[in-house]
Amino acid sequence: MIKMIALDLDNTLLNNEKEISKRNETVLKKLHEQGIHVVLCTGRPINAIWPYIEQLGLTTPDDYTITFNGGLVVNNLTKEHLFEFGMKKQGLKPLLDFVQAEKIPLNVLDFDRVYELNDFPGSIYRTVLKNIEFKKIASSELPDKTYSKAVMAIPAEKLTPIIKALPADLKKHYHAVQSQPMIMEFLPIGVNKAAGLKVLLEHFGEDFSNLMSFGDADNDLEMIKAAQQGIVMANGLPQVKKVATAITDSNEDDGVATYCEQFFATKL
Repeated sequence: MIKMIALDLDNTLLNNEKEISKRNETVLKKLHEQGIHVVLCTGRPINAIWPYIEQLGLTTPDDYTITFNGGLVVNNLTKEHLFEFGMKKQGLKPLLDFVQAEKIPLNVLDFDRVYELNDFPGSIYRTVLKNIEFKKIASSELPDKTYSKAVMAIPAEKLTPIIKALPADLKKHYHAVQSQPMIMEFLPIGVNKAAGLKVLLEHFGEDFSNLMSFGDADNDLEMIKAAQQGIVMANGLPQVKKVATAITDSNEDDGVATYCEQFFATKL
């Protein structure tokens, strides 16, 4: 029995205007009111997506969000961390060495802010991530603390050749995923949305047989594969569609609502 619905945001729940449509909102609110956990799963911090949480009414004591692509599971109401998994400053060294040698802009995030490394300007991360503190700093001045991830955020035409040329040794150190055409994320090995969802499901005494997930991109792959119902949008990547239980309409055509209306017909 499906007791939790996990939802990627960009190009999945959100339309191309970065909005949750009224149809998606209505369906998800009805399911939430009937006791199904509706969980937003994103690479962003919770403050950056708070308007979406409020729009869906996900503000009860049992509402959680998967943030930092699975690195943090946070209670929406109290902001308490149910689970967090990051990497120490030393763990960033292979990536920092690479971007220094190639002169690539990089952002490093802990669980509260973004460190915008000013060694090589040119990051566009400020334009895509809102409601979080940005702090400009040299890589040599990064505090010795735990970090959730590092991000390359540059125009897609510049990012694509960089991704293709990433050294194999570098890939061994990180779970590297492209979440948007202009964003490449470097996470600790073992961190993905499914890892965060596993913790949250266990918190409620459930498992992946109780999960329905919706996604479109590489950073959704693990939660699509793990879920009893792994649903990929019509606009999803081919490699993600290959592991899907089903394909639904595109994010522009309310694909989340389309599938839920059919699957949960007796509840809606």
